[in-house]
Amino acid sequence: MGRKEGNRAARLAKVTGLVSLVGVAASGCSVDEVLRFGWPQGVTPQAEAMRQLWTWSVIAALVVGVIVWALIFWSIIFHRKKSEEFPRQFQYNGPLEFVLIGLPMIIIVVLFVFSTQAQNVVTAKDKTPDVNVKVWAFQWNWEFEYQDFKTPDGTTVRTTGSSTEIPLLVLPANKEIRYTIESKDVIHSFFVPAFHFKRDTIPYPEKNSQDNVFQNSIDREGAFVGRCAELCGTYHAVMNFEVRALQPQVFDRYMQLRVKLNPSTGKTYTAAEALTELKCGEMCAPQAVTTKPFDTSRTSRKPSGGDR
Repeated sequence: MGRKEGNRAARLAKVTGLVSLVGVAASGCSVDEVLRFGWPQGVTPQAEAMRQLWTWSVIAALVVGVIVWALIFWSIIFHRKKSEEFPRQFQYNGPLEFVLIGLPMIIIVVLFVFSTQAQNVVTAKDKTPDVNVKVWAFQWNWEFEYQDFKTPDGTTVRTTGSSTEIPLLVLPANKEIRYTIESKDVIHSFFVPAFHFKRDTIPYPEKNSQDNVFQNSIDREGAFVGRCAELCGTYHAVMNFEVRALQPQVFDRYMQLRVKLNPSTGKTYTAAEALTELKCGEMCAPQAVTTKPFDTSRTSRKPSGGDR
């Protein structure tokens, strides 16, 4: 009887493995996608560190799960009721209790260590930045100040959005960028989903003991939506911006324009004007491509229920 039950369990395991393999193959997922376990693809080294932590945490959880499931099924198959005799009990079993207490503690400590390592990568500021950006959040807009670049009148280069224009945070790809974030009114939150990173922007961070500086680098050129992730008022949901990562040489040309006067207007180039002047294809689109302005006039739209 025991041999039959063992063969049955082995067959069940083989069928389960085969079904899992067919499921993965039929889904068309690559190895990288499978190992990400649903974790979205990031564009920074910091995002990759978090992805690795997620992957190994899921693998560890699956290993623990398989062991637990195996013990459950083993108990169900081999220790089901066979007679009226009371089974042998395991209370006051020192080694078993040590395993049940000690093993979870070891798992927690290991996860804590690897989580701390990933956190240290995400919050590290040990590299010399190539670009310093001051990010100002306010209801319901963003202003980006390039602290290393000054216009002819001595003011720093700034980009500010409006009700009709999404603000563009133009940055170089594959360069170290330092962000200093602060709010001019209430608490907001600087969130770029592609960075896998979010940090609150609060007024007077030095008085609130908040670390309002972080660094990263962007692995590739592209356009990435940014959002406010802290409920901050009526138009919180439309307080968006866009990160535009350009090749370093293109970014250098962009900043050269930003510190010059535009002959057509007699004023310094705006972000849109400078991008238009660069003529470098879709990466130099003068307007945001990941999001669009929202009409904040409550009287300009009809109610969804129609006329009444």
